[in-house]
Amino acid sequence: MTENLHVEGNTLPLEGIRVLELGSFIAAPFAARLFGDFGAEVVKVERPDGGDELRDWRKTRGATSMLFRTLGRNKKSVALDLRSETGREAVKKIAAQCDVVIENFRPGTLEKWGLGPEVLTELNPDVVMVRISGYGQTGPYRNRAGFGSSAESFAGLRYITGEPDRPAGRAAASMGDTVAGLYGVIGALMLMLQKARGARSEGPQVVDVALYEGVFSLLESLVPDYDAYGMVRRRTGGALPGVVPTGSYPCADDLEVVIGGNSNSVFRRLMTAIGRDDLAADESLLTTEARGAREAELNGAIAAWTSSHPLAEVLELLDAAGVPAGPVYDAPSIAADEHYLARDMIQTHEVVVEDEPELIRFPGVVPKIPGHLGRVQWVGPELGQHTEEVLRDLAGLTAEEIADLTLQGVR
Repeated sequence: MTENLHVEGNTLPLEGIRVLELGSFIAAPFAARLFGDFGAEVVKVERPDGGDELRDWRKTRGATSMLFRTLGRNKKSVALDLRSETGREAVKKIAAQCDVVIENFRPGTLEKWGLGPEVLTELNPDVVMVRISGYGQTGPYRNRAGFGSSAESFAGLRYITGEPDRPAGRAAASMGDTVAGLYGVIGALMLMLQKARGARSEGPQVVDVALYEGVFSLLESLVPDYDAYGMVRRRTGGALPGVVPTGSYPCADDLEVVIGGNSNSVFRRLMTAIGRDDLAADESLLTTEARGAREAELNGAIAAWTSSHPLAEVLELLDAAGVPAGPVYDAPSIAADEHYLARDMIQTHEVVVEDEPELIRFPGVVPKIPGHLGRVQWVGPELGQHTEEVLRDLAGLTAEEIADLTLQGVR
């Protein structure tokens, strides 16, 4: 385990940091993936009978989903049963060699297994624990089960997402989980930096992330607007209240473009670009309130213009005018786009989907920083692929002890 945050000869910023992932599904695995992306050694513990359930999510063929391959990249898979005493003892030995432990069980679960913060801190006084749960480790709702979906609803995001005449909508990705993972990583790095500066607080070093709080933190002035203006935001489709003009507009080739023209200077450039100099020169439209009052008129003018041009021409003209705009991309469009490719945001790896290896394109590493090429070393491993290696090298088990665990269902 590292003594501080600096490791001689670093090629990656987190090289020399070791992370133990006890989570499943998305939130904790996403957090651990970020550590692995930047050089940390990540050990993922999975149950022997099937592993992380994410292995079976969103797949139409093969044994392991591409979602798991994506979130499990740069990790070592160790198959251990946390419900067994031998499995828990092995985890304790691994945790004693780690800088960070990340988990997303319901509060109290690790304590029930004898793996709570007090126990792990006694074994390893420097360990930082990231605990991600639906409602946090404290409060009247702490024991409630929580997934990203319920967190997004409880936080207020679902109420304002979708069309006004339909039930609450959602983003087509697990936003609540991934945001919580980001906050978990930020919290862990802050505590590690605090320790490196010699200013560590007493007791277990715990980062407590509630799924709903991560989402709530993204909703800007939702509650302040209610107190100050009596405003209760509701579903408004693709538009944002007071942000005009912005939205998705049809093009002549049946494709769509998203345009953001809601600042004063950009609004004027946009109106000039679409041939509406009269609107560009209208001084009364230089406030957000005034543009909001004429939303239908402004969006109609933009849609009339975009509808008469193909998408490529719309993008070219708006780019020349300095107006933010982007195509509404699907997966094939993203995978082939020259800008994604130039920034290494699409990386190809050989993966066995069914019987033979196939070339599969995966997302790259974010953010870009000096000295880091941003390459994914490997995608999500097979279940238990690194069990023997980790139990030998980190837990210090002998070949006989590892063989004994194997007989108990550990692979």
